[in-house]
Amino acid sequence: MSAAVTAIRPLRLLVERAGEIAELAGRQAEKAEAARTPDLDVVTALVAAGAARHFVPASFGGSGGTFAELKQAAVVLGASCPATAWCTVVAGLMTRTAAHLPPAGQQRLWADGPDTLIAGGVTPRGSAVPVAGGRLLSGAWPLVSSSERADWILLFALAGNDSAAAGEGATAGGAAAGPLVCLVPRAEVRIERTWDDVGMQATGSHTVVVEEVFVPEELTFPVAVLADLDAPQPGPDGRAVPLQAVNTFLFCLPMLGAARGALRHWQELTSAKLQARPAGYDPVVAHLADVLARSSAEIDAADLLLDRIAQLIDTAPAVTRAQVARNQRDCAFAAELLVGAVDRLMRASGAAGHSTGSVLQRLWRDIHTAGSHATLQFGPAAAGYARTELTGGRTPRA
Repeated sequence: MSAAVTAIRPLRLLVERAGEIAELAGRQAEKAEAARTPDLDVVTALVAAGAARHFVPASFGGSGGTFAELKQAAVVLGASCPATAWCTVVAGLMTRTAAHLPPAGQQRLWADGPDTLIAGGVTPRGSAVPVAGGRLLSGAWPLVSSSERADWILLFALAGNDSAAAGEGATAGGAAAGPLVCLVPRAEVRIERTWDDVGMQATGSHTVVVEEVFVPEELTFPVAVLADLDAPQPGPDGRAVPLQAVNTFLFCLPMLGAARGALRHWQELTSAKLQARPAGYDPVVAHLADVLARSSAEIDAADLLLDRIAQLIDTAPAVTRAQVARNQRDCAFAAELLVGAVDRLMRASGAAGHSTGSVLQRLWRDIHTAGSHATLQFGPAAAGYARTELTGGRTPRA
């Protein structure tokens, strides 16, 4: 794509096209679930709408997208297909991560333009052994969403002998120890089709296998760069926002969309039933009123919590440790609210809602799988929040 076309590309194109892409994703959802991978037509539409370039640095043609805009688009997508919304936000997260590559690495990644789809395996595994000019990467990374549709894949790997002695300064070859982020072309990895979860089936979160692939030094950087809360490196928008301040927020967005979609489908099912109810007081109607009011209020409350996070990470000059801890607390709490709201709707949906062909049951399965993510568990988030608030982030003495 030429620089001239890139310069005039509408900033809000992803938001504006989210509705039509959501309709497409909803129509293709059953097929994508059966294939256990994102639908190609849906992925193509997302990339054309700017999903891949949303967080790409402006110097490489990025659209300068905000978290609030991504939230708006992801919720619309998630109401029809949470798996599509999940792949969209993960692509954004991996793009922000890739923006920490050295300049030469960024140039190589976006040499052909900003519409490059990036997947990632973020649990350090395998090994990145130092060799002349880079690393020799090997290992297996499970749960890599969109792995079959990505152009590049970011993999967090143990550096050399880190699996035996992590964090001990430097390896024998003089390279820095500690886990590394390594970027590899999709064509240089093998995908093992292991994804078989009950929900989020269309994310295609399969296992990426790498067998002694050479990764140039410019396509690597230390994971520690992403973990720095006190002096984080600037992101693609030039603002220093720690990764921990945004990752759980992004994971919540498909859940919010799923809950909005579940509420809509429940209302459609319930309205049809109520047409045949007699006038006057009806305990069934009273029960359904309680279900509607409680679930819609919980969904709205989660939405407001996530709005506050989006406002913070889009505009704050700096994001503090205390704000990171609060974000993580709010995201875990929002996830609980959303799962609880959809559970209540599902229980009150009758046989129609539990049909294998029902959209409601697909949204219910998807929100449970998303809500089981380790970063969205309230206990650890509460402990981190309390430690920050009560001890300033210091670990109490034994």
